[in-house]
Amino acid sequence: MPNCNHDCGSCGESCGERTAESLMFAPNPGVKNVIGVVSGKGGVGKSLVTGLLACEMNRLGYKTAILDADITGPSIPKMFGIKDGVLSDGHKIQPAVSKNGTRIISMNLCLPDETQPVVWRGPVLGGVLQQFWEEVDWGRTDFMFVDMPPGTGDVPLTVFQSLPLKGIVIVTTPQELVSMIVRKAVNMAGIMKIPVLGIVSNMAYFECPDCGKKHYIFGQNESGCDVTSELPIMPGLAEMCDTGRIEESDAGKYLGGIVEALSKI
Repeated sequence: MPNCNHDCGSCGESCGERTAESLMFAPNPGVKNVIGVVSGKGGVGKSLVTGLLACEMNRLGYKTAILDADITGPSIPKMFGIKDGVLSDGHKIQPAVSKNGTRIISMNLCLPDETQPVVWRGPVLGGVLQQFWEEVDWGRTDFMFVDMPPGTGDVPLTVFQSLPLKGIVIVTTPQELVSMIVRKAVNMAGIMKIPVLGIVSNMAYFECPDCGKKHYIFGQNESGCDVTSELPIMPGLAEMCDTGRIEESDAGKYLGGIVEALSKI
């Protein structure tokens, strides 16, 4: 290709220099199942679902990990109450470990100040993602959840092409505009031949604390895709995430459809 920088992980073109081997990161035999968590746009609760899935599979006895691939907008460490940075033992980067044992790597754990912005272009972001995969000591991990940035840009493309994904979970909200964008993520998965394990509708409804009736404030499933799980609007869960206590929440019970699909992999 003209003007090729030979960084296949940051390119969506098919050319003579591209091979499957050139795209894939080095094998990581300790990590059994890699699951991407994606959305077509931001603000729909993708990181929330990532955290809840890791917590729920951890409760079931699986060894879990989170690779926060949202390099420019990381939020996973705050949800888990992790403030200390990561260190190297001279051979590998040691990931942070949550109270319940989930291993976590995130850009915010590599910065001196969590409010410091990351202003990098796509190829650099792809390089960081490769470091997170290859240079972190993940040990034995049954399920690694990859929290991806929204959209279909450089980082999601690199994850789809370079990590051994067993499948993805798509997060949406009921509004028609959001659901239209989510269909782009579904179509991207089809193009890349990545299985969609399920779709989570976040903020799907509000359950009245007095009568128990469900109110679908934003409408119901406008995406045209089968929703596997619905997360209700839960102010208490938002407060737990803001204060680093997501592992204390039982909201993972609402993701039973996704958890069942993961358990069958």
